[in-house]
Amino acid sequence: MNPLYIVCILTAVIHFTETAASSLRLAGVRTKQIATSLSFVNATLLVTRTSNMLQAPFLGGMVDHAIMTGNPASLIDSFRLVIFAAFIGNSLGALMSPFFVAVFTKAILRFEKGGSVPRLIGAAFKPKNMKAIISRFRLPERGSLMNLSLKNMPQGFLWTNLIVVAVYSIGVLSSLYAGALVPEFRITASQLSAIVNGIATILLVTLVDPTCAYITDQAIKGKRSEADVRTMVFYIIIGRVVATLVLSQLLFLPAAEYIKSTTLLVKSMFGQ
Repeated sequence: MNPLYIVCILTAVIHFTETAASSLRLAGVRTKQIATSLSFVNATLLVTRTSNMLQAPFLGGMVDHAIMTGNPASLIDSFRLVIFAAFIGNSLGALMSPFFVAVFTKAILRFEKGGSVPRLIGAAFKPKNMKAIISRFRLPERGSLMNLSLKNMPQGFLWTNLIVVAVYSIGVLSSLYAGALVPEFRITASQLSAIVNGIATILLVTLVDPTCAYITDQAIKGKRSEADVRTMVFYIIIGRVVATLVLSQLLFLPAAEYIKSTTLLVKSMFGQ
């Protein structure tokens, strides 16, 4: 199989899983088990970390091949396709979010009784339980989407979330492309993905996550309705879709030029 297709599939899996994890906040509110739901987020994101680990050598191989053939510009279309794969993963995750909420809600309640994740996973693969899980499948309903309102929702963090997702989606890709443009310092360029992702991390931990936690905690305490959490989750997921469809594509090359300039600055410090 073409390595590009493998990277695209793994990228779609990563974003699909992260979108699924976003649904766990709503499941936590419905079960009143927010700490357990957050532990399930970490378990779910193991898929993301594994996919990232498998993806890395293929991305590195694509960059090395482009440098060896003297055609780094060939990476632009390839990486734009990878970004589009992220959009596909987020879109599929968004379509399946009602299913995720239903399954995670049941899983959290079952875990409360059994207290064992391996036992819970093993039980899920029993034919009877598999049939029950499949029976819960449903897509978003128009009626439920019509009832979503931003009236009681602070909107600034939703826009910030869009920026965070867009930056995270292109940080590594932009650094790899910058490395292909400065091949003799490509390791330096690859390490500089942090100067792009670092901005997203600061925004995430100071503006997005605390606001999400605040709204969730208020719903648990009865100070907000479940509808507010459902609205928050919906717009966070839609933000992921829009970010990877539009904003990531727009930021990809400017971010690569930013990293390239920083790499050249580092290069000059070594007198080369």
